Amino acid sequence: MFKNHLLPVFFSLAFFACSSQGFENLTSIEPVKLTLEEANRLAALPLHCMQVEYPNKLNQTLENEAYLKGPKELHPAFYGCFDWHSSVHGHWMLVSLLRQFPDLVKKEEIKKKLLENISKENIEAEVAYFLSPQESSFERTYGWAWVLKLAEELHLWDDPFAKELESNLQPLTDLMIEKYLDFLPKLIYPIRVGEHSNIAFGLTFAYDYAKTLNHIALEETIRTRAIDWFQQDANCPMSWEPSGFDFLSPCFQELDIMRKVLPRDTFKDWVNQFLPDLASKDFTLEPGKVSDRTDGKLVHLDGLNFSRAWVLYGLAKDFPTEYGHLVENANEHILYSLPSIVDDNYEGTHWLGSFAVYALQQAP
Repeated sequence: MFKNHLLPVFFSLAFFACSSQGFENLTSIEPVKLTLEEANRLAALPLHCMQVEYPNKLNQTLENEAYLKGPKELHPAFYGCFDWHSSVHGHWMLVSLLRQFPDLVKKEEIKKKLLENISKENIEAEVAYFLSPQESSFERTYGWAWVLKLAEELHLWDDPFAKELESNLQPLTDLMIEKYLDFLPKLIYPIRVGEHSNIAFGLTFAYDYAKTLNHIALEETIRTRAIDWFQQDANCPMSWEPSGFDFLSPCFQELDIMRKVLPRDTFKDWVNQFLPDLASKDFTLEPGKVSDRTDGKLVHLDGLNFSRAWVLYGLAKDFPTEYGHLVENANEHILYSLPSIVDDNYEGTHWLGSFAVYALQQAP
């Protein structure tokens, strides 16, 4: 079965990226700081593509020829950035950066596009798409999770602009909650993969939303299912990771949700059976290596480095004494991939900024 331990972070990762040239001179134990300058640079990634219709990967099920429509007609809110889920988490990234850096240079352009995309009418159209009989499983559960992360971010931002967007998004937010509550009891076996359908990832963001918004039914359903699926897991085979297209770690994502749903002492016992090697002062884990960033699947491994890091940072905040020795390894994952996410390769730039921002937000 499986076993997970994750690494704590003691350094000040205030937030994020230096230029690629600056990163070449950093060691893995130095802090990575997101400055306003870097926030401006990184915000350009989703801002550039959030209203770019093509290229586009629809992942659509066609009932008949009447469903042959363009991305913007099908998804007027989230048609940019190559695919639906990348568009959603690109919107999350911009909202998050605006909330933390109110003086972004392009803040007015960002706000304008957010209001244009997340309008009441556009969200109603997105809901209608999900309600089509052939699309009931569309974006299950990866895109669902990012909708709830976007909704959570808007809720946490005490600003009239955010409240307007939150209200506009609410019908889609409510639908995602309904879909989770309907689907999770029917899923007998967990989905342990390194890509979109990883169920532990889907649970984690949804659980964050449930805790923040005090949605008891969603919280309890997620907790119950996570414990049912994962509590008996031991000795997670990290030597099997990563697979060639992974952007999520099956072992680490499971660890992340269990850290959130289990009582503290219970989790400490569980993680010692799930990934006992993490407790060793000599534990090391090599970042995922990317051989070709023009390949949309191979560049997934940059995302893996960020998602590994955010799991490790979350563990670090909760258990700094037990896992402080793993901080350097987390830094190495960030520093391997961060310089490359603002290149000209759309295969990565349309989505990797969101993963980097979220990873660095989790630093203690």
